[in-house]
Amino acid sequence: MTDKEKALLRHLLTGNRAGLTHNLDSAKVFDMNDGGMGSIRFQTSHDETRRFGAEIARADYHDVDNVLVSITINVDERGELFEIDCWKVDYSKLIKYPEPDQLRIKID
Repeated sequence: MTDKEKALLRHLLTGNRAGLTHNLDSAKVFDMNDGGMGSIRFQTSHDETRRFGAEIARADYHDVDNVLVSITINVDERGELFEIDCWKVDYSKLIKYPEPDQLRIKID
């Protein structure tokens, strides 16, 4: 997991969700097959039975080419970090991962 990914998670998961970030330094992740848009999935010992549980944070920002990027943080059905899902609205590859101060946090 990169330092940029850790910073993003720590920024978005504040308050009662901050506990999800306690072991980021040892977290194992893999790039998702998303056409290079920057999504990652967290690996656990129960990967075979894991399923999406809920979206717990959402933000967006503009990549350096000025294309909007939507980011969601999702947990699995057990409440463990599941993925950082990035979606660039024109489906192009992510050019630059966001700095926390670039994010516009979306609150439902």
